[in-house]
Amino acid sequence: MSNATPLSPGSRFRAALVAEKPLQIAGAINAYAALLAQRAGFRALYLSGAGVANHSYGIPDIGDTTLADVVIDVRRIARRVDLPLLVDIDTGWGDATAAVREIAAAGAAAVHLEDQVPAKLCGHLAGKQIVSTADMVARVHAAVAGKPDPAFVVMARTDAAAGEGIAAAIARAQAYVAAGADMIFAEALPTLADYKSFTAALSVPVLANLTEFGQTPYFTIEEMRAAGISLVLYPLSASRAAAASSLAVYQAIRKDGTQQNVVGQMQTRAELYAILGYTAATAKSPKPAGKH
Repeated sequence: MSNATPLSPGSRFRAALVAEKPLQIAGAINAYAALLAQRAGFRALYLSGAGVANHSYGIPDIGDTTLADVVIDVRRIARRVDLPLLVDIDTGWGDATAAVREIAAAGAAAVHLEDQVPAKLCGHLAGKQIVSTADMVARVHAAVAGKPDPAFVVMARTDAAAGEGIAAAIARAQAYVAAGADMIFAEALPTLADYKSFTAALSVPVLANLTEFGQTPYFTIEEMRAAGISLVLYPLSASRAAAASSLAVYQAIRKDGTQQNVVGQMQTRAELYAILGYTAATAKSPKPAGKH
């Protein structure tokens, strides 16, 4: 029997980064999505601020969700899946120290904090407004002060490339690293050359966000590796596919008056139970059979 101390979430995130280069990070909007990503073989997960706003609250990602809203989803995912979880904390809700402490206490391994103004926009939309470098440096200092242990990851995201250019965005990223950021999230870069410029200028891991329908092309893992990228993020790929499929099923049932024509598109009960570990769970805590 081993008496080794379990690795902290931050340590597990860093270990995943060593084990897989670049590390593919799967977006998961809830605990069940996290189980599916785990089944697919991902080593790390991501909870998107847009995912919380869009899917948990049914609202646009324009900064209206709170720290408490995000903590609920972090806790649910971290309790169910052991994979390290990177969490979007937007601009820190006015107190990045408290935000990091609460997100970490809920079970997260890492956070990313951005340099937009508090009334933020999706990183791939036009019209983003950026705070000064000094203001973002202060946010990074505050976030680092909330770390529960040195291994916990504070990642600084810069949205400056779209409005200020690559050179200015890199200068900002360097300032954020000097302030204590463990990694850099380079948002909405359009070319591999831009990513190569970032990674060449920085001594810390750089994340590329390969979200769909945005400013960044669908680069391959091989292309990202060649550009020196350490982490590749797919924040809402599965949830977008699930939403499209769900709407099609709703429309078919409404039109046909039966689900018979779309049953083939559905996950079976057996598949659901296998992913949930239903048999093992009921063996531990027998309950009367119910209708599901």
